[in-house]
Amino acid sequence: MDETVVDTAIAAKRLGLSKKTLTNRRIYGGGPPFLKMGKAVRYRVSDLDAWVAAHVVNSTSQTVAA
Repeated sequence: MDETVVDTAIAAKRLGLSKKTLTNRRIYGGGPPFLKMGKAVRYRVSDLDAWVAAHVVNSTSQTVAA
């Protein structure tokens, strides 16, 4: 398991999202788990990978739990 932590900019790039989208998902829900270290927000690479894996679908009629 990769315990490396990255900031929002790197996490967003890794996920193919904008920083704004990732921030909104953090605020309103639906995004990957994150760490709050004082004022700094960080993401574990292993959590990002798990979040992506949880959103794999086989057809457009399939739904994914948020």
